[in-house]
Parts: sequence; C-alpha cells; structure tokens
Amino acid sequence: MHKEAAIREPLILGHKTYHDITEDVCRPIEDKAPRMWYILFGIALIIGLYGVGCILYLLGTGIGVWGLNKTIGWAWDITNFVWWVGIGHAGTLISAVLLLFRQKWRMAINRSAEAMTIFAVFMAGTFPLIHMGRLWVGYWTMPLPNHFGSLWVNFNSPLLWDVFAISTYLSVGLIFWYIGLIPDFATIRDRAKRPVPKKMYTLLAFGWSGRAKHWNRFELVSLVLAGLATPLVFSVHSIVSFDFATSVIPGWHTTIFPPYFVAGAVFSGFAMVQTLMLVMRKAMNLEAYIHTRHVEYMNIVIMVTGSIVGVAYLTELFVSWYSGVEYEQYAFINRATGPYWWAYWSMMTCNVISPQLMWIRRLRRSLLFTFVISIVVNIGMWFERYVIIVTSIHRDYLPSSWSMHFPSHIDLGIYVGTIGLFFVFFLLFARFFPVLALNEVKTILKSSGESYKNAPDTHHGHDSHGHDNHGHTSTEEDNNNSNNQ
Repeated sequence: MHKEAAIREPLILGHKTYHDITEDVCRPIEDKAPRMWYILFGIALIIGLYGVGCILYLLGTGIGVWGLNKTIGWAWDITNFVWWVGIGHAGTLISAVLLLFRQKWRMAINRSAEAMTIFAVFMAGTFPLIHMGRLWVGYWTMPLPNHFGSLWVNFNSPLLWDVFAISTYLSVGLIFWYIGLIPDFATIRDRAKRPVPKKMYTLLAFGWSGRAKHWNRFELVSLVLAGLATPLVFSVHSIVSFDFATSVIPGWHTTIFPPYFVAGAVFSGFAMVQTLMLVMRKAMNLEAYIHTRHVEYMNIVIMVTGSIVGVAYLTELFVSWYSGVEYEQYAFINRATGPYWWAYWSMMTCNVISPQLMWIRRLRRSLLFTFVISIVVNIGMWFERYVIIVTSIHRDYLPSSWSMHFPSHIDLGIYVGTIGLFFVFFLLFARFFPVLALNEVKTILKSSGESYKNAPDTHHGHDSHGHDNHGHTSTEEDNNNSNNQ
C-alpha cells in the first residue's frame, strides 16, 4: 500500500472504518432528536414567527413603519439584503472552487455550507420583495404587454440584474446541493426500517444504485456544476455592488466595489460556516470529522479575505483624497468622524483588526477563539453595509435636508426574524438530511484517515485481492488521493 508522509495531520481522526462513518453520519437522522434540538428549534421558530408577523404588519401598513425618511430612502432593508447574499456566497465557493482544486478538507464542510447558502439566499430574497411595499403588484417587474400601460422594466437598472443573478444563483445552488445528496439519500434509504422514511428517502434518492456508471455521471455533473457556479459567485455579488456603484452619490460610485464586495462576501460567508460547524460538530458528535485542521484552513481563508477587505477600505480613503472631489472627501471624513463614527470604527475593528489575530497559530487553531471571531466578523460585515448605505446619504448637499436614521422596532423585528427563520431551516436540514457528505468522506479515508496515515503498512478493510469496500483497487486509489493532497 502506498504510504504518504505524515506531515499533515489526518482529516479523519480516530480509527474509523467505512462502517463507522456511515453509523456516525446516519445516527442523528435515525435516532430520536436530542432535547437540545427541540429547544433550539422552538426558540428559532418563535423568533422566526415574530419576524413573519412584522413582515405581515409592514405589508398591511406600508413601508412607512420603517425608520426611513426623505433623505435616507434605503437603510436596514437593503443592508440586510446585501448581508444575507454575502453569507450565501461561501457555500458554493467552498464546494465549487475547492472541488475544482481537488482539496480534500472540503468534504467535511461542503454539505452544510451549501445548505447554508440556499437558506441565506431565501432570507436575502425576502428583503427586495417586502421593500416593494405593495407585494401584490410585484408582477410589474416582469416585461408585460403594452395594454398594461408602459410598464416595460428598466433593463439598465442593476436592481433588475439582481433579480436574474440571484434567481440563477439559487437554482444552480439548489441543483448542486441536491445532486451531492443523492448517494447519501440512497444510503439512508437502504438503512431505513420504518415505511414512511423509507418511502421518503427512496423518492429523494432517484433510484441511485451505486453502480460505477452512476458514480461516473455523478462526478461529471458535479464538475460541470462547479464550473458554472464559480463565475456565478463573482457575478452575483458584483451585481449587488452595482446597486451602489452605478449611482452618482459620493461614497457609492467607486469602481472598486465589485471585487471588494466579492471578497467581503466570502469573508462573511466563511465566518458563518465556522459559526455553524463549530456548534454542529459538538451537537452531533462529529469531532472526528470536523476538527482543528479544518478550522485552521477556514481561518486562513478568513484572514486572507479580511486583509483584502482592509486594503479595499484604505484604497477607498486614498481615492477619495486623491480625487480632489470635496464631496467625496467629505463623505469619508463624515464616516470616520461624523455622527455615525461608532458604526465606522466598529466595522474597522471587526473586519480589519480581528482577522489579523489569525497570524498567531495558537489562536487560529483554537476552537473557542474561532467561534468568537466568526461572530465578530459577521457583526463587522453588517456594519460595513450599514456604513456604506446610511452614512453616504444621511448628509446631502443641502444641510437643511440632513437627517439621521433611527431603526424602528419593525426594522429590528424583521432582521432578527430572518435570522430565526434561517436557523429553523438549518435545524430541519440537520435533523433529516446528512450533514456530512458521507460517501465523499469515505473516499479520503484511505489517504487521510488516522489509522491509515500513521500505520506502517496495513491492509485495513481489504480483501485478498487488495480491493477495498468500494471495489476500487486500493493502491490505485491511494496514489490518486495522495497526488490530490
């Protein structure tokens, strides 16, 4: 058997066999849910329902219930929209880009990250809909025939591009996630005892039998979708940034916005994945599959993207000074020293300073520190969107029309409600679907499992012909895997 140098620590801890992996991943689905799951689900559901109540009240009363005014026509709603879209970017990026680069450590986190993407995009999509105020005339955004009046949509507007970009992103993300789940649904289907779950997983598994032909097509489709999803990640958040960059408001119309928004999206998305994975590995006893090595790699990505965002902030400041446009200069001086200085400095501290602590190896490998930083980063990214949107427009060219934005309790209720709904979806996903890509994790057992990595020359799980349980020849697969490492 091909032996790999034990420089990197294993990706699967403990002396696991193929059967152990199946047991560990299927146990939370097949057993009764723990009490903690019910408590968390109950809390998330109550918060989510409160948010739904606020949305219904808003649609019945009108968007005057938000804390908007004549000067500040965009505030919390669009901030939350950009924030949620940003969070939705990590999942597809983790799966698609790391799949194209053949990174093995993605196996443990890709499934949950993709689920997170879909739920975050759901939450993001609610904000433009409620921002219309009159949701029942939402069909006016479609190109309608002329007897409706001249209602042809404005194809020059990035707000319309958003509709296309996000719906495309959602559909590709859903397909990508679902196709990855098919082999795992088949595993659960074959293990199911009770008739109702068996029927349900049979339908979901699409007649998967695990034949070589099926695996071949599965891998081809995954690669094609990964290739499609990667440019989508960049296009979607670039278009979100065009909502601001194509305007002429000082502080908004900068060409640096698209790359800087994409980096910020990956930054906040990876932080959200960290938050969810650290809780989940504990709750579902998956410490053998998600551990310090995964956390460290994720933290390196957070550190790099955080540094890119920091450079973008400094570039913005430099360009505003160098441009010689006094309105542009004032927009940035006002951000740092005006009435919203606290939001600006919160953003700077959370997004630029906190990720730099990851240079210290002990900190970036610490689970508790990572958990705290992942939450801090997402708070910082929310403030970034708020600072860009509100401080750029709250002081206009006419001092007589200057105003402040104070969020109403409906603003707050809708935002907190979407977080509640997000966790409702995520907890349901964790309860009924496998949170680890169990059939993919098995493919790296031979090359990155602890018992194989540290053993001298063993033939665990092999029959006399040197075939492993998947029917691959072990030496060939091990060579492939170690080349990919």
